[in-house]
Amino acid sequence: MADFVETNNTKTAVRELTAPIADISTFDALIASVLSDNPFGCVDYVEGGVTYDGVSRNRESYTAKVIYEDIAAKTVGRISARAPSVAAFGAAATELMGNAALEAAMGGDAVRDAAGDTYSCQLKCHDPSGEIYYVTFSRDAVRITSYQSDTIRTTVETWADTVPTLA
Repeated sequence: MADFVETNNTKTAVRELTAPIADISTFDALIASVLSDNPFGCVDYVEGGVTYDGVSRNRESYTAKVIYEDIAAKTVGRISARAPSVAAFGAAATELMGNAALEAAMGGDAVRDAAGDTYSCQLKCHDPSGEIYYVTFSRDAVRITSYQSDTIRTTVETWADTVPTLA
């Protein structure tokens, strides 16, 4: 029987943030700046005859949280809505907050739990060396995955050091 043979080594590095990213607008602006400014120096590439951007959204998920409180401000229920985009996140939160039938079913008033919201956006990056890696932003961490060259980690880390939100 044949053995599995290691063909390459990929690495993962994580930066835990000292404070969570404040809100969805700050998070979205951070992602937009990486996509527009390309601080990692990523380059476009061709695969299967299709040209891809050097840095692009690969996967994202946003979860809005709402709690329901009774007249004494005691939590009587919770609900969350997972959305595929920032726009859908906002629409879902608005819909939950304005849903009188859901409030009645829960037995309390809807209150946004913005501190409990979660955000995640993974960017696919193509390094000039040809290596493809991923940078995933969440509300409380930045994770670099599937990279081999330590230069990639250093590049992302050097950039992150200049972004106050990522302290």
